Amino acid sequence: MLPLATAVQPAAAAEAKLDNPYAGAKVYVNPDWSAKAAAEPGGSAVANQPTFVWMDRIAAISGSSAAKGLRAHLDTALAQGANLVQIVIYDLPGRDCSALASNGELGATEIGRYKTEYIDPIAAIMSDSKYAGLRIVNVIEPDSLPNLVTNAGGTAGSTDACATMKANGNYEAGVGYALHTLGAIPNVYNYIDAAHHGWLGWDSNMGPAATEFKKAATTGGATVNDVAGFIVNTANYSALTEPYFKVTDSVNGTTVRQSKWVDWNYYVDELSFAQALRTKLIGEGFNSSIGMLIDTSRNGWGGTARPAGSGPLTSVDDYVNGSRVDRRIHAGNWCNQSGAGLGERPTTAPATGIDAYVWAKPPGESDGASQVIPNDEGKGFDRMCDPTYTGNGRNGNSMTGALANSPLAGAWFSAQFQQLLANAYPPVGGTTTDTQAPTAPTGLTSSAKTSSSVSLSWTASTDNVGVTGYDVYRGSTLVGSSATTSFTDTGLTASTAYSYTVKAKDAAGNVSAASTALSVTTSAGGTTDTQAPTAPTGLTSSAKTSSSVSLSWTASTDNVGVTGYDVYRGSTLVGSSATTSFTDTGLTASTAYSYTVKAKDAAGNVSAASTALSVTTSGTSNGSGCTATYKVSSDWGAGFNADVTVTNNGTTAINGWKVTWTYGGQQKISNLWNGSYTQTGQAVTVTNAAYNGAIGAGGSASFGFGATNSGGSNAVPTLTCTAL
Repeated sequence: MLPLATAVQPAAAAEAKLDNPYAGAKVYVNPDWSAKAAAEPGGSAVANQPTFVWMDRIAAISGSSAAKGLRAHLDTALAQGANLVQIVIYDLPGRDCSALASNGELGATEIGRYKTEYIDPIAAIMSDSKYAGLRIVNVIEPDSLPNLVTNAGGTAGSTDACATMKANGNYEAGVGYALHTLGAIPNVYNYIDAAHHGWLGWDSNMGPAATEFKKAATTGGATVNDVAGFIVNTANYSALTEPYFKVTDSVNGTTVRQSKWVDWNYYVDELSFAQALRTKLIGEGFNSSIGMLIDTSRNGWGGTARPAGSGPLTSVDDYVNGSRVDRRIHAGNWCNQSGAGLGERPTTAPATGIDAYVWAKPPGESDGASQVIPNDEGKGFDRMCDPTYTGNGRNGNSMTGALANSPLAGAWFSAQFQQLLANAYPPVGGTTTDTQAPTAPTGLTSSAKTSSSVSLSWTASTDNVGVTGYDVYRGSTLVGSSATTSFTDTGLTASTAYSYTVKAKDAAGNVSAASTALSVTTSAGGTTDTQAPTAPTGLTSSAKTSSSVSLSWTASTDNVGVTGYDVYRGSTLVGSSATTSFTDTGLTASTAYSYTVKAKDAAGNVSAASTALSVTTSGTSNGSGCTATYKVSSDWGAGFNADVTVTNNGTTAINGWKVTWTYGGQQKISNLWNGSYTQTGQAVTVTNAAYNGAIGAGGSASFGFGATNSGGSNAVPTLTCTAL
């Protein structure tokens, strides 16, 4: 992990493209921002940090007496001996359709002006041969493509302005033009903005986002080769890491995903989100060399409000609220957040897949005005910047948590800078005594037991300086310690229930919160085994034909070991397997079958059944058939999200498809992506979008949707797929 300050001289000519442009770079420090930071009490400690320069209107390209233009910044970078300059490209037509504070100067239809008056002049300056030795990193249009994913399709966060931009295609056309035009310059590196975990962290958002990013990156002559990577958390406050809880934690058997703060998200911090999104984007077709940037300018969340350990185990909400370092009222709050602090200093290659931590939003520059301020920059008054506003659907109808007396977006906000400095984490001005406790151990389980002993194992904790060991408690009694993630408690009584917890500790003597308690009953005297294996999980159809279904599942666990599995079609035992796979044969074409699997051990104990899986066999092969599988990705009772995969199981390509089904309850689709749908009563018909109808032999396409349910279960319906 290297700081962004390695001194090198800029090359005389453009160097070969790098996988990571920040490697070995001396990054430009904007003297305009630096002077404002240094003028604040204590600000000189961070005034030498590199920040991005925002080209947020056409006039910013040429600059003014108050602020340098693009060419002046590049010239100053050369004078500094820097070889990397960071620019934000931010002036799309109808810019930031969901937030008034950051509205721009160009109307929704002015794509021509965007190209000729904004992108083309920027490209002309960047391509000047005198700057060939500068690596120029561009962040492309913050919030634009994420708005098309979540705020333009009839969802709770939708706006008419975002729907307009989705319909006219100017966001995609503008992003594609910027990528293609700027990406043609040899020393330019383009990073597309990808929002943050609190925006796209649900499967129902991340998948469509990756598809949308790929669509924009291949529009108007652009290709994936014009994209060096993506940036998350631009100008936002989401924590880099949450040290005191993980998305996999549970409290009294309830997952933390069910807490009000997490709200069923799959991520709780930006690092895990960025790394997962990178994998998703590579799978979508982006180059495997892409890297991620994370804006850490305002996500430190230090100060006296920062927790020192995990929250209480009284409920998932108490646990999460007591654990989280992100102290916002709601993860959807984005404007001048009270209590925020400077985050990690700009750093090169700090983690796998991450090109750099950067300060994309210069600390001290306002997100928006807390009241109406007339201006000629097209920036409106957004109530999310008003500390008295009681919120809307996008922030859970909670208070905004915004600072009072804030100026227009981009203007210097001294009170905010002072707060960021005071609440910096890591703190500004050197190291401090380690007071950060390790995270609580998770996954505590009994790996073996007898009539007089219990063997335990758990998942390792994390700590800012490293875990040195674990203390194991039986009830409230410390029964031993371990330097590893396992321990055996001996001298116990047969057929007796014991409750165990584990705590982690570090070299400074900090101790974590206790793990979730585990109750274990010792075996009866002798060697009789009465403990059944756990139920198999992850049952899925790995392949199918018109007369067979191949199944696979995740192995079960047992105190003495699993010997095999029984497979049921409905209530009928159709076979057994010593492995975690089985093929059921002799079936009828185009017929739905329901499967479950049970595990068994040497003593004859049998597990509970796995969750049932419904599989419909393929139709009679005619060279152009298709099948569709339906998966509920999240379910909260009154609503759910689902994903459907369409597979061409024929021997020739198909040019379109139609999927139909009939619900058994009161399910009603509210929004659908990657396809078109009609619903009449309980009957649903979905046809392909223009871009995913053609599927080669053996290939697949997918669509997803959100739905409500006012009655009945969210059981998986039987699907019929027709090749068109």
